[in-house]
Amino acid sequence: MLSRLILLGLQLIAAWFAAPFIVRYIPGLGRMQLFVFAVVFAVVVWIVGLVLSQVLREAGMPTSSTLVSALIVALIGAALVTWLPVFVPDVRGAMRALPDLAYPLIGAVLGYHIKR
Repeated sequence: MLSRLILLGLQLIAAWFAAPFIVRYIPGLGRMQLFVFAVVFAVVVWIVGLVLSQVLREAGMPTSSTLVSALIVALIGAALVTWLPVFVPDVRGAMRALPDLAYPLIGAVLGYHIKR
């Protein structure tokens, strides 16, 4: 249990700080920048899980289906931030509590740990 908590914390920290450095090398994002961040978050979360599965004994090795799960849930998080305030304008006030990039990051980590 402690190893999964350590894995979760390190995945959040690594993805939050590494993704902006990776995304700035991808040209021509425009309005799709949040979705590109979602993909980068999912890949970084999966790679950190892959590396830490070698270090932590109780953490199992992630599979490709874990990556797909992290990608799907991260993209759902990005879609919620992008399109939900358009359809339900009152929800934007409640969503301001977290930065827009936090939703795909949380989605990527949840997708990873749901599959694990």
